[in-house]
Amino acid sequence: MKTALVTGASKGIGAAIARRLERDGVNVLRHDSSQADLAQMEGVDKALEGIDSLDILVNNAAAPPAGPIETDTPESFDHLMAVNVRAPYFLIQRAPINDGGRVINISSVATRMANPAQASFAMTKGALETMSRTLAQQLGPRGITVNVVAPGATRTEANEGIFTPELEAAIANLTAHRKLGNQDDIADVVAFLASDDARWVTGQVLDASGGLFLGPRT
Repeated sequence: MKTALVTGASKGIGAAIARRLERDGVNVLRHDSSQADLAQMEGVDKALEGIDSLDILVNNAAAPPAGPIETDTPESFDHLMAVNVRAPYFLIQRAPINDGGRVINISSVATRMANPAQASFAMTKGALETMSRTLAQQLGPRGITVNVVAPGATRTEANEGIFTPELEAAIANLTAHRKLGNQDDIADVVAFLASDDARWVTGQVLDASGGLFLGPRT
């Protein structure tokens, strides 16, 4: 049986990923930010505590946007970088990932959007994508794949309240499918990348936004 570590797995997309991998027969270790704070290196080490063999690492945990630039502070910026960039990097460095393993990093369509309210957040996700391409090259000889999933606006049990009918309709109008995605849509993409079927896919950013910005903007 394969073993996976999913960070930020107590709710939302992370919880959906954990459930999906479990349905595929994977032994899932669920990281909870309340038990191991990834903003601190001690939390990174605690998240890996007791793990001596790992086949799948899903870096899902992330700090939310803290911008725009006028309201960002050095402290909020450093926190974003610590959780969204430093933690995934050192989790990959320190995790006992087996040959043939899978690393899947969760990014965001914010990297291809010019949203002033998410400048620093988008920067962290851009760094995550660059890191993933570079590590795919480095870890490739061991048969380890490193890929990125980039969700768009996604409904989860944790954020249900923010999607008013008006907001949902506005976002849906910008997608190719004319609807809002949900956490299971993202989990299924992650499960594919974690599977043996994705063995020849690495260094890629898979847009899982339902074609955001491919739809009409009228």
